[in-house]
Formats: sequence, C-alpha cells, structure tokens
Amino acid sequence: MRRAVFPGSFDPITLGHVDIIERGLPLFDEIILAIGTNSSKKYMFSLEKRLEFLEKTFQNEPKIKVTTYSGLTVDFCKEIEAKFLLRGLRNGIDLEFEKAIGQTNYKMENIETVFLIASSGLEHISSTIVRDVMQHGGKYQFMVPDSVSSE
Repeated sequence: MRRAVFPGSFDPITLGHVDIIERGLPLFDEIILAIGTNSSKKYMFSLEKRLEFLEKTFQNEPKIKVTTYSGLTVDFCKEIEAKFLLRGLRNGIDLEFEKAIGQTNYKMENIETVFLIASSGLEHISSTIVRDVMQHGGKYQFMVPDSVSSE
C-alpha cells in the first residue's frame, strides 16, 4: 500500500492544504492527515476543533484518515508503515525549508517526501495569514474550506 502522511498543525486548514491533499489522492492509496502536537506552541484552535475541520472537509473521501501524533514525524511514519510524506510548496522559501527536512527524514528512516507545487492563485495562502485576518475581523472565507468558514 502506498501510504503517505501529510503532517501539519492545520491551525486552521486552508484551501492551499486542500489543494495539495486532493492532488495527492491519485498518487497514494491512503493519505493520513496527521496533526502534530507541540505543547510549546500556542494554537488559535483547539486540537479537537482542528480534527473536526479536517474530518468535515474530507468526510466523503475514504482514502483520507485523520489523526494526531507527537514526536518526530519519521517515527510516526515508521509506526504506521507510511513510506511517504506529502508536502506542498508555495515558494522558494518553502522549498529550501522543506528540502532540508525531506533530506533529513530520508537519511533517518528512508521516508521519501513528495512535493507538490501550490496551484496558481493559492500560493499566497497560509494558516498564519488566515489567523491574522480572522483575529482582526477581516474576510477570510475565500482562503479556507467550508468547515472553517462557518466559524
């Protein structure tokens, strides 16, 4: 089985995430959306709410599973027998950052990272921007799936 992990904080999930996940579906038999837990990081949305956003967004897609994990992503991949990580790239900064992590993950546990480039018109979207717009009462709905825009 070609199982991939798409890790993230998803605080909140954006249309950029959705784009990468949906485009990854033909490449894999299963994609695990894995929310990493980091006790030192402050989140806008609770873990339960972030899980709910993901589950609602992909409720009709049987190839997608949603879960949480702690620790190293490669250890989680090994635990669930996933040989691939799925990651999105918005720009050159993402490429440099993700490339270093991908190379490290491969050297550690032979986990391949598959990179997909953000679709045109979505590369400006990030969870950080969405949170900032939300906190200041701005219009954010065009950047997130319906599961978030109803908040």
